Amino acid sequence: ARRQADAGDPSLSETLDEANAELLLAIDELRTLAHGIHPAILTDAGLAPAVRALADRCSVPVEVRELPDRRIAAPIEAAAYFVVAESLANVVKHADAAHAWLGVRTADDALTVEIGDDGSGGADIARGSGLRGLDDRVAAAGGTLTVDSAIGAGTIVTAAFPLATEEPS
Repeated sequence: ARRQADAGDPSLSETLDEANAELLLAIDELRTLAHGIHPAILTDAGLAPAVRALADRCSVPVEVRELPDRRIAAPIEAAAYFVVAESLANVVKHADAAHAWLGVRTADDALTVEIGDDGSGGADIARGSGLRGLDDRVAAAGGTLTVDSAIGAGTIVTAAFPLATEEPS
């Protein structure tokens, strides 16, 4: 593709440059996540801006339906962020989806995260190491993870976390 772009297709060259920049950003984020370091936006601004940034960078259009209007305890924010990040990565890599949506809401002393897509479905926690790891991360934060993914009907990933009765400082 680079040779074609260099041979005189300026729009392809521009698209490749943009894709390269996005890939470099994604690699940096993956390295950060692999080292267990929270993204700065999550630490500094909270879950809502961090999730919106994930949705904005996703190559599949993502409708953000609801986000919390307050900070949540840091371990829950981190786990919820990783649910969104991994779920959107799976949408891009595996779902063959044209559209995704997400919502993060607090109610009744719980935080619920839902990510859905209109893709091919067939996701299974038992078969995918990414989903198993996500299930482990959610459980470590005291939450539960469910995956509803009938073949041909898209996927909905739901994580529910209990919230402490006191606000984080």
